[in-house]
Amino acid sequence: MSFIATEIASVYNQEIKHAILKEKEITLYMKREDLLHTEVSGNKFRKLKYNLEVAKLQKKSSVLTFGGAYSNHIAATAAAGKLLNIATIGVIRGDELGRDLEKTLKGNATLRFAKSCGMRFHFITRLAYREKENPLFLEELKQKYGDFYLVPEGGTNSLAIKGCEEILDSNDHKFDIITSAVGTGGTISGIINSSDKKEQTILGFPALKGDFLIDEIKNYTNQNNWKLITEYHFGGYSKINKELIEFINTFKRLQGIQLDPVYTGKMMYGLFEMIKNGSFRKNTRILAIHTGGIQGIAGMNNKLSKKNFPLIEV
Repeated sequence: MSFIATEIASVYNQEIKHAILKEKEITLYMKREDLLHTEVSGNKFRKLKYNLEVAKLQKKSSVLTFGGAYSNHIAATAAAGKLLNIATIGVIRGDELGRDLEKTLKGNATLRFAKSCGMRFHFITRLAYREKENPLFLEELKQKYGDFYLVPEGGTNSLAIKGCEEILDSNDHKFDIITSAVGTGGTISGIINSSDKKEQTILGFPALKGDFLIDEIKNYTNQNNWKLITEYHFGGYSKINKELIEFINTFKRLQGIQLDPVYTGKMMYGLFEMIKNGSFRKNTRILAIHTGGIQGIAGMNNKLSKKNFPLIEV
């Protein structure tokens, strides 16, 4: 992938300073995966890396994938396609969005960006969206769009796991705890696979309610040094409250790090709650993975403004 060679930035571990960390004698760093690339950042970069290499090798006519109206994955796939000169198609949940596309794009920064990168949209009903893994439905899409390379919703497959296994490096073996936000389970699976299964514990903070992700993660890893922390989803993907907004804004002011409201914001909120509650012994060394997703803030702020909520500072 040419954009890896020419535009990738250095990732580093940034120490987090906070009174509660000093009080509890906890060391906390954040791996700045969000700085990998300006448009294909964090775990989306990792997940797309090998998938798009294969798409190029197979000389596919295009890359097709699935996502919601504010999907980080949709935005990243569109940007990567533009950088690599690969046509992209986004199957978007919500057929109503396609009825007046100009109006939709005006109010949706994610889809507007994807469109500017050349992505074509295929809007479908929420009921039809449930068929996204159905071979008959996929064949219908191939009849319409040709011999595309399929990337699943959220980007998670074996090649995505391979990419996410590159998030940790040898310098990260000194940490006792590694934390990651969890969407489809791909990122944390890669982190688990490359962790030290005897010395490290991986904690995942799902953005969705329920523990159904356990089986999904088990499909990609045989290690058992991990656990999902399911108390900090705030109701689901697009759910947020004033307390979380204040935490994200305060964190940015104190640490100079922008968190997103769907993934890293909830993970860091939950992690700090666990630290306050004494969930970790003294001298524990924690590394939190920043998985990107910053582009989603514009869409969230649009929703918040309609509710007269405070906005996420950018």
